[in-house]
Amino acid sequence: HAAAAESICYATTNRQEAVKETAAGSDLFLIVGAPTSSNSRRLVEVAERAGASMSLLVQRASEIPWTDIAGISTLGLSAGASAPEIIVDEIIDAFRQRFNVTIELAVTATETEDFPVMRVLRDVELTAADMAFVNGAA
Repeated sequence: HAAAAESICYATTNRQEAVKETAAGSDLFLIVGAPTSSNSRRLVEVAERAGASMSLLVQRASEIPWTDIAGISTLGLSAGASAPEIIVDEIIDAFRQRFNVTIELAVTATETEDFPVMRVLRDVELTAADMAFVNGAA
């Protein structure tokens, strides 16, 4: 269990550093994660302190205030350590449907730990309630 905890801390530290390095040029910085996730909430704070014009915490693309962000030209995107990558992909797809998107990947560290999803869960459609459970709210 200690190795997993250290890996999550490592991932959290890497993500905070990446947000610090990229937030200043962002009109909006989105963090994907649950409102009960302390590391996701911390990433929102890091983005604000590092100079993002606006930062938001969302669990799904449906939570993005599309009319409020219509004028943005630069978006930063990161996720809490426990946020499923499929949700990040969903949000990227939602932006592609609404905007002409060019993606620039900011690599500040390479994470080598992999926490695979259990086989029985790989094809399960996640709901917001599932996300809250995954992130420890339930």
